Amino acid sequence: MLSSVTDLLRYIDENQLTSEFGGTLDYCHSDWIVLRTAIESFAVTVKDIAQMLQGFGSELAETELPDEGQAIEFLLESHTDKYKKLKDAIRSVSKEGRHLLLSLETSAKDDDSQWDVKLDWETVQRLLAQLRDMESAFDGFFEKHHLKLHQYLQLLRYEQSFQEMELCLEHLMSQERELSVSADTLVQTEQSLKRLGGLESHAQEVMARAQIIILHGHQLSAGHHYAMALIMQRCNELRHYCDTLNAALKTKHASLQLKHQLLLCLGQAQTWCDDGAYMLASQLVDKFQSKEGAQAALKEIERFLEEAPSMLSSGPDILAIEYEAAITPRLQAQIGETFEKHAAVQQMIQNRQASLRKLADKHVRPVQLVAPRPENPPRAKSPLFSPKHGDGLKFTFDISLPGKRASRKSPNPRKIEVIHDYQESRSCVSYSLEGEDSPDILKRHVMRELIETERIYVEELLSVLLGYRAEMDNPALSGLLPPILRSKRDILFGNMPEIYNFHSRVFLQDLEGCLETPESVGACFLQRKESFQMYEGYCQNKPRSDALWRQFSDCAFFQECQKKLEHKLGLDSYLLKPVQRLTKYQLLLKELLKYSSDCEGTSELQGALTAMLDLLKSVNDSMHQIAITGYEGDICELGRVLMQGSFSVWISHKKGPTRMKELTRFKPMQRHLFLYERALLLCKRREEHGDGCDKTPSYSFKNCLKMTAVGITENVKGDVKKFEIWYSGREEVYVVQAPSVEVKMAWLNELRRILTNQQKLLRDEAYHGQLVGHMQLSPSLSERGMRPSRGVPRGCLPGLDFVSLSADVFLCLRSRSPRPRSPRQRPRPRPRHRPQRH
Repeated sequence: MLSSVTDLLRYIDENQLTSEFGGTLDYCHSDWIVLRTAIESFAVTVKDIAQMLQGFGSELAETELPDEGQAIEFLLESHTDKYKKLKDAIRSVSKEGRHLLLSLETSAKDDDSQWDVKLDWETVQRLLAQLRDMESAFDGFFEKHHLKLHQYLQLLRYEQSFQEMELCLEHLMSQERELSVSADTLVQTEQSLKRLGGLESHAQEVMARAQIIILHGHQLSAGHHYAMALIMQRCNELRHYCDTLNAALKTKHASLQLKHQLLLCLGQAQTWCDDGAYMLASQLVDKFQSKEGAQAALKEIERFLEEAPSMLSSGPDILAIEYEAAITPRLQAQIGETFEKHAAVQQMIQNRQASLRKLADKHVRPVQLVAPRPENPPRAKSPLFSPKHGDGLKFTFDISLPGKRASRKSPNPRKIEVIHDYQESRSCVSYSLEGEDSPDILKRHVMRELIETERIYVEELLSVLLGYRAEMDNPALSGLLPPILRSKRDILFGNMPEIYNFHSRVFLQDLEGCLETPESVGACFLQRKESFQMYEGYCQNKPRSDALWRQFSDCAFFQECQKKLEHKLGLDSYLLKPVQRLTKYQLLLKELLKYSSDCEGTSELQGALTAMLDLLKSVNDSMHQIAITGYEGDICELGRVLMQGSFSVWISHKKGPTRMKELTRFKPMQRHLFLYERALLLCKRREEHGDGCDKTPSYSFKNCLKMTAVGITENVKGDVKKFEIWYSGREEVYVVQAPSVEVKMAWLNELRRILTNQQKLLRDEAYHGQLVGHMQLSPSLSERGMRPSRGVPRGCLPGLDFVSLSADVFLCLRSRSPRPRSPRQRPRPRPRHRPQRH
């Protein structure tokens, strides 16, 4: 227990006691409180900073990374802003701590006796050290987090670039797969190569961009990206896509190039064969009669053989092995056809060489020029058909009726006929091998003309199909061709491709096989009779083709094609070639028949001539048929058109139950009749539409008579050109006046044939149990038919034999002779009784 303050000095040094307690220590309690408060506040701030850093670190660790680049960029910006704010707070606290530490150091220097300042200084120094450690850890953590976000953004963008490039490469590969290499023509192959070239250019650009993406991936991997394995996988995938696409394009390009080369070779070979055939055809026969002419022709052939394509020296098997990678079944067939054509031309050349060598080695008497034969007087334009085929069959479509051989001089520029050069000189030069022209020589001349004009015809068809029709698919000319015309090419050209295939592959070879035996050409025509029916379809389409041509004749496409082909005439002249060729055959067959009397094959020649005339008639009739309007139903169900022509017609019929006969009209009606296998159509010819050669008639349908209910009376009193067609048991009677007796007889013969065939069919049915009704002759007919003429015994009169075909059909097999009557004699009505059944 101390009694006074001084007692403290015995226990505590005066240096440790303030003046209040008798010591010498300079101490201010308020200053100490301020200092302690500052130290404690600094410690609390450091603790708060630590909590803020911990919270921000937890936020960064728990943040879910988005899948969009913009979201990641926003996240990076927000985290960076927070990081900067925390860094500013740390710097501020560190500055405060350093200021506090400086104050403590200043106090310690002023009074060394204050030993407790050292403890405070150490406390502040420790807090500053903790703050520096937290800042260092925070910087490291945020740097890693920032790098992670940045690399994630890079990966996201790289993945997006990869996906876009993958889609682009897959689209290119799809285009490459869709690009067909199955083209079998030169035009198609060139178009495929052009499309492939465009695809390759585009693919090279895309693959260059893919290489940039691959390089960027390697750069990311070199920067120790956390997704290095995935990035390298993407690089390998892109590299695989590029390699696969590049290999496919190269393979397809090589295949198309090989196919293009093969087609070029085949085209050159076929052109060489065509040139060879044309060369043989263009060698004039009259020049062969001299030794010099034969030798010159031989040299021409030898020069031509030297220019033969090299591919023809190898066989088709070697060619197939050489171009195995590009050959398709169709190309294989083309190779076979080319070598077959080459063999045929080679055989023709060898035969010509053999003949020329014989002429060159043999002393041949010179060709004797004789006076030209007088020109045949100009023949009138003959009808298309002989009288037995009917008269008055002229039609105003583009089918020109053959009659004059010099049809090239016709005022209509579209009527063009191919006549070879030697044809004109044939009448001026006599080949005097035996002193005068023998029938065999003349037949061979006609046969050569037939073959050579056939070759020219085939070449002209080919030039049209390649120079016009195929060019419609040429992309280079697509801008000149109206789109509507491309879709109507089948109307413009009809079935010309079918006609060309028949003549080039079949009929021309048949004709060439008949060169030495011209009489056998008739059998060729008869054998191919059905094939010639394709001309009927071509001619029926001709009016539609002409209308389309008139609409687009000024099109720049046709002018460009004509310029390329170097044709002097337009396409319409060449579209007329099949029609002209069809009319040419019967003229040449007539020539052959004239020099082939009483020899083997004459009957076949006559049959061929008849077949071609029938074909012309059928074509002409069908051209009229397509102009029929107003017929309800399928006109094809009536069968084939057998006859057609214009007639004057009077009609009478019975009325109702009174069965009174209507007075015959004094003025006849003009009707155009069409005789089918199953019906007879009556039409009225309408006004022709168009101008000049473009006029086309039309026929308005008026009546249809089924042949199962038709009967005929061959002669009508007063006019030898009239006959009766009666219908439904004379319910309707049509008095028909033909233009001539020949036309009348032709129609009666055809009607009789149809009705006779119906009678045979009914007889066949009767054999199977059907009863045939027998009809009694009407009294008036029997009486008039059996009425004797003056001075003629009754037994010498021809009887009227009627055979009942059905209940309402009668066929007059033998008719009465017409009896002339006075012009003043009025016709009396003849009673008619309906035949009764027995």
